[in-house]
Amino acid sequence: MTSELRHLPSVDRVVSDERLKRLEDTYPRTLLVDVVRQHLERQRRSIAAGQPCPSMDNIVESVRAQVYALFTSSLRPVINATGVILHTNLGRAPLSKEATAAMAAVASGYCNLEMEVDSRARGTRQAHVELGLCQLTGAEAALAVNNNASALLLALAALAKKREVIVSRGQAVEIGGGFRIPDVMRQSGARLVEVGTANYTYVSDYEQAITPRTAALMRVHASNFKLIGFTQQVSLAELVALGRRYGLPVLDDLGSGCLLDTTAYGLDPEPMLQESVAAGAGLVFASGDKLLGGPQAGVVVGSKELVDRLKNHSLARVVRIDKARLAGLAATLIHYLKGEAISKIPVWRMISAPLAEIDRRARSWAEAGGELASVIDGETMVGGGSLPGAVLPTKLVAIGQAGKKGKNATQLVNQRLVSGEFPIIGRVSGNMLLLDPRSVLPEDDRIVLEALSRIGTGLESV
Repeated sequence: MTSELRHLPSVDRVVSDERLKRLEDTYPRTLLVDVVRQHLERQRRSIAAGQPCPSMDNIVESVRAQVYALFTSSLRPVINATGVILHTNLGRAPLSKEATAAMAAVASGYCNLEMEVDSRARGTRQAHVELGLCQLTGAEAALAVNNNASALLLALAALAKKREVIVSRGQAVEIGGGFRIPDVMRQSGARLVEVGTANYTYVSDYEQAITPRTAALMRVHASNFKLIGFTQQVSLAELVALGRRYGLPVLDDLGSGCLLDTTAYGLDPEPMLQESVAAGAGLVFASGDKLLGGPQAGVVVGSKELVDRLKNHSLARVVRIDKARLAGLAATLIHYLKGEAISKIPVWRMISAPLAEIDRRARSWAEAGGELASVIDGETMVGGGSLPGAVLPTKLVAIGQAGKKGKNATQLVNQRLVSGEFPIIGRVSGNMLLLDPRSVLPEDDRIVLEALSRIGTGLESV
């Protein structure tokens, strides 16, 4: 180990390398020295652990790569041709032009986030979305926070700390990313009381579990899975009726944030916020960046008495929403209020797009892609923890063919499409690369067509 450490160059020697000295014209020398020092320290620990000393060339190139990475944003736009509309890994809901403009307007300067401009009095940031949320859902009051998980955490901490919340065993689920309802309960200080079985729960199960320590009854919508077969769950109306008999509020976690009737577009019914409010739920929770089609946010609507308790809780400041996302959410709500959600909000534009129009676009893409591209029938998923198992008919552009030639072509096209200025992300099935126009907005077709045209020529010889 000692001999290997002797081979490790000094900071001065590395910084003096001509390849790094050339970087001083662009990047601060102090930063270069810091990066070199940190890199050499990591190498010392690696050598102490038994690894060999890297070469000078390896050290210099590693430092150069780290410097370039520090000054290059790794977050970049992509084209989602995967056929999953609400793709969590690709940022979920794309925003309308109006929403992005509203966010940019307040992000680039000051705004009246918590000020009533006319009176100069201190205001509340919730005023920018509360009126719209109440109008759309029929709720008495509303608030928006960082995301739906934090909304639920806030409610449980404010209403049920050191008390019990009753949930059906079939709804004590993991929503995604390790986010589990029982874990949120523990973090909030509330105690989860599970009733019924994984597939069967009755009203009597809830009633038998009610004690003086019970703070609320809760329903969790199975937004990312579907339980079929021999099943029975208590309806929200039944749960509300039970809660009223015992003076207990019902908390309804919908997750997906739907305000439109999904059955109108050939999809399974998805519970809507206004339905839960009308049914008598005390608080209803939803995400802003799923079927609502806005920025990441947690939306809470319900009775004024309960919403006020959330607003006044100390945790509300921890999970509060920032000015940019608040502006984006407000602009998205305006689309619903004006009755233009289908034509303006990208998620709903994709869901409602006619199959004939998808077919026309797919054929245009396939023509640009050359002779190895063809149009086939397919299905688009809504995704993002919404409408589990529900799909929309679509037309896919399939690139490749059976055999070795098809496999090589698929790999080549996939590599070229993801390495462009705007990476185009599809999905690979067998030897085929599949691109779905439904999950791509029509105004982005130009980018796809140009990319496919560039790679289409020469594929025949692969």
